[in-house]
Amino acid sequence: MSKKIIIAIDGFSSCGKSTLAKALAAKLEYVFVDTGAMYRAIALYFLRNNISFTNELSIAAGLSKITLHFEYNPSTFKSDIYLNGENVEAEIREMQVSSKVSEVAAIAAVRDFAVAQQQAMGAQKGIVMDGRDIGTVVFPNAELKIFVTAKPEIRANRRFLELKATDPTITMEAVAENLQHRDHIDTTRAHSPLKQASDALVLDNSEIDRATQFEIALNWANERIEKHNR
Repeated sequence: MSKKIIIAIDGFSSCGKSTLAKALAAKLEYVFVDTGAMYRAIALYFLRNNISFTNELSIAAGLSKITLHFEYNPSTFKSDIYLNGENVEAEIREMQVSSKVSEVAAIAAVRDFAVAQQQAMGAQKGIVMDGRDIGTVVFPNAELKIFVTAKPEIRANRRFLELKATDPTITMEAVAENLQHRDHIDTTRAHSPLKQASDALVLDNSEIDRATQFEIALNWANERIEKHNR
């Protein structure tokens, strides 16, 4: 039986990390974990319960009441995230959560809470996980690390088109400002900032389509799997 590996995919918001990770997981028959959805679900809980992002006691108390898990959704062919037993996949994608998720994810206690769960999920390998610090903090010894990036204007346009489908009032300016704000928080936070791992392979998808991106990543994965099994 072929030995499985861990594939860590990091990068900026709206670069298509999750889309790539899902496709790789499906092709390789690996488990996909959307870490961004985990942070979004935590942010949603904090917003619903008026938990201050700066009150350590309130944050700790809130985290102690949160349980997260993923369930496969046959209608969409992907896994949805559940917050305390409730499917919140749709709600966590709304702008009210998007505008706050980077602030919540920058909280050390929140990251420690999420990282512990993520590391447990990958203990048996055979996993594809995407996020901001997967290759640097969660799985620093992952056999394959991919850092996904794209030009800011292309990322903003992709995100705008995605949100426009559900919110016709959204503007390109608001989306671009939100992405810039999230990038700043993600890259400058004190705890586990977004950065490229020294041994990560860079995948700039500014000028390529999803199919081409997938083929590049799949070739990298197959090379690492073959090497791991020698």
